[in-house]
Amino acid sequence: MTEHKTKKTIFNGMSYRDTQRVNSKNRTKLKQEDIHLLKTEGYKNVGWNNVISLYHKIKDFLDKYQFDDLTLEELFLEADRIGNKYLTAQETQESNQRLAKEVNEIAEEIDKQFPDTEIEFIDFSNKTKKTYRKQNNQKSYRTVKY
Repeated sequence: MTEHKTKKTIFNGMSYRDTQRVNSKNRTKLKQEDIHLLKTEGYKNVGWNNVISLYHKIKDFLDKYQFDDLTLEELFLEADRIGNKYLTAQETQESNQRLAKEVNEIAEEIDKQFPDTEIEFIDFSNKTKKTYRKQNNQKSYRTVKY
C-alpha cells in the first residue's frame, strides 16, 4: 500500500479547521443585521473557498465597526494618517512646517487675548502649612501665587 501525503493547505497561517473556528468566533461579534446579511448572501463556513470568502467578509464588517466607535477628532486623525501615506517625505515635511507655523500663530494670539498675569512659584521644601500623613517615597510641596 502506498500512502498519499496530501499537502496541508494553509490560509493566513491557519488550517481549514482553525479558519472555521476563527470565523465562528468572529461571527458572534457581528451585529444581528450583518449576520442576517451573510446568511442571505449565501456565505457558508464549509468548503475552503467559502470559508476564505466568509473570513474576508467578516473582517470587513469588523473593520467597519472599528470606525463606528471613534470620535470626530479620531476620525480626522485617521483620515490624516491615511492621506499622509500618499505624500512624499518632502511634502509631509512641508505640511508639518506649515502646521507648526499656524499653531504658533494661534498660540501667540491666545497669549495676547488671555495674558497670564499671575506668577506661580513652587516651593519644594519639606515645610508645608498642612500636615499630611506622609507615605514612603512621597514628596510634598506647596504652590504660592503672587
